[in-house]
Amino acid sequence: MWRFLAGVGSALLLCGAGLFWWSNAPEPSPLLSAVQPPARATGVADEAPAPPQAEERTREEKRFDRYDKDRDQSITAEEYLASRRKAYAKLDANGDGRLSFDEWAKRTTDKFDKADADRSNALSRTEFATTKVVRKAPQRRNCPPATVRDDDDG
Repeated sequence: MWRFLAGVGSALLLCGAGLFWWSNAPEPSPLLSAVQPPARATGVADEAPAPPQAEERTREEKRFDRYDKDRDQSITAEEYLASRRKAYAKLDANGDGRLSFDEWAKRTTDKFDKADADRSNALSRTEFATTKVVRKAPQRRNCPPATVRDDDDG
């Protein structure tokens, strides 16, 4: 019981100290004034130009642009179905324009056979872990480093 009371008492003391510390208004630091650029002799501060803003494109706008191959701001049926035709052609192994179950399941059965290292027709946890889908990481864009301007005239 005394441990419980000691815990409650210490929690109340910590809360009280936190409130006292938080209620004191922070004073401006003298170091922050050294970071701000000095005013010119004319009394007018030199304002730096605003940095360029990146284009805000939504996910749907990006998806639309991927489908709109000829960039005419409209998606034709041919453009819309192009990716699906490519995926279908990959699955249609004999090229007859018809997709049988065996053709459709070929990729999955090949993946299973490759993962089944001991040829037991059953996957252990270790073998199953090799079937994990590996996603491509998004490409990193190399931006030029920011340049530092030296506005101090000496």
